[in-house]
Amino acid sequence: MLIRYKKAFEKIAMGLLSFMPNEKDLKVLQQTMRQYETEENRQLFLWKEGEDIIGLIGVSFKDHAAMIEHISVNPSHRHQGIGKTMVKALKEMYSEKELKSNEMTDAFLNKCDLNADA
Repeated sequence: MLIRYKKAFEKIAMGLLSFMPNEKDLKVLQQTMRQYETEENRQLFLWKEGEDIIGLIGVSFKDHAAMIEHISVNPSHRHQGIGKTMVKALKEMYSEKELKSNEMTDAFLNKCDLNADA
């Protein structure tokens, strides 16, 4: 289930974000978290299964587009379709927006083939 980020989940979110290649440095990671917490056009979502938060997807909104900035799944839960499920849930939540990717999320989103069920 896709849930909105809350400050109580900060450590979990930072842990998941740290799996992104450009978020390895603590200062960069802290800056990214601050952006999601303070900028109105950015939203962080967490993927919860049972009691566990195992995935994260970060989005920035501009006009009619939702840019997927970050997507991460706990390594012990990878290759189970969770990333693709998160993208589909986001697409349903913001059906009026076009989902776009950046250079970090492009390869993954192309694998998801978002237009196959559009």
